[in-house]
Amino acid sequence: MRRADEETEEKEEKSPRPEPQSSEIAKALYQSRTVLIFGEVDMKMAERVTAQLLAYAESEGDIRVIVNSPGGHVESGDTIHDMIRFVGNRVKMVGTGWVASAGAHIFLGAKKENRFCLPFTRFLLHQPLGGVRGQASDITIEAEEILKMRARLIKEIADETGQTYEKVVNDTERNFWMGAEEAVKYGLAARVISTATEI
Repeated sequence: MRRADEETEEKEEKSPRPEPQSSEIAKALYQSRTVLIFGEVDMKMAERVTAQLLAYAESEGDIRVIVNSPGGHVESGDTIHDMIRFVGNRVKMVGTGWVASAGAHIFLGAKKENRFCLPFTRFLLHQPLGGVRGQASDITIEAEEILKMRARLIKEIADETGQTYEKVVNDTERNFWMGAEEAVKYGLAARVISTATEI
């Protein structure tokens, strides 16, 4: 996870992909009330996901969120996590590919009984990453903020999984990988599914 103010300049892609929301796919996703969270978590993603969640929340029915993310900016992940909570327990979360770092934080935004993953999903929990430069006083301030952030995220993981705070501290000292079944045993996901009809 990185702080939003540590964002590096984005590299221009040689052949940028079309945005799904600007195509026919967007219409199908809207009709099925599905939100895709794929790729690095950043402010642009947070804005898009927030807009979609709020739009879907205006009408009745479940909202399906599919996550495949390596993580990214903590504050952007916080926004998406909080907005999932904001729209209520209609959100059905589906993990696929890898659900890592800030992506795992987003995944935990849904109620436990509404958190599912596909069979080959891998989860990664770890402590926030820093990379602050500058005056010693500023580095000290940022280090303190990272420690506060770490404590907050660990508490959230513990609360949402049923693990003890101390166990999560120990587990996240290094990269902590889990497969789908391991994530269910740990309390990250309610169950492993293979088809949409199982939600």
